Amino acid sequence: MRTYLKTIKYLQITFLSIAIIIMMVLPLVLVFKGNDISNTAIQRFYAVAHTFLFFVMMVRPLADIFTNTKWIRPLVILRKGAGVLSASIIVSFIMAKLIVDPTGYLNSIFTLPYWSMVNYAVLGHMADLSAVILIITSNNLSKKIMGDWWKKVQKLSYVYFYGSAFYVFLTYGDISQLIAIFLVTTATAVAFIKNREKTLQNNINNI
Repeated sequence: MRTYLKTIKYLQITFLSIAIIIMMVLPLVLVFKGNDISNTAIQRFYAVAHTFLFFVMMVRPLADIFTNTKWIRPLVILRKGAGVLSASIIVSFIMAKLIVDPTGYLNSIFTLPYWSMVNYAVLGHMADLSAVILIITSNNLSKKIMGDWWKKVQKLSYVYFYGSAFYVFLTYGDISQLIAIFLVTTATAVAFIKNREKTLQNNINNI
């Protein structure tokens, strides 16, 4: 178990390091070499982001459901690194847009078409902005400053997940995202019920 925990710690550092490198390099590549990047490569970037996001959304409820499976609970530690890595890809594409046309992009956020359901734009943009907020607040300083509000802000991970998953499914017909939605929703619901029953039982025992 000690080796396992050390491995998780190493992975956490690795994920965070990769995320930093991505945000330093990918926006510049998109701006200056964007025409050389194929749609397939871009889709793979998004696929990586969705994969890590799926892990983030699944690991906590699984740990709450399978409480007797000791190797699952330590994986919850990786939610931070995996979440930042996922968001770093999304944020990098936004940073590229800001580099090319900062005024145009920022002004577009305050227009009705940006939040329109046409082509499911609102879902994608809700996910994008949630990713920005999450990556900005995924640090100890923000946690200290925000106090109790920090956990509430981190719940934007649900907006990030469901917004991006539904956007990809509805826009591109990607069945894998529909499966991810079903699995995350089911696991979260089961974990909620189990935790609620545990809390009620503890209250009864205390009485």
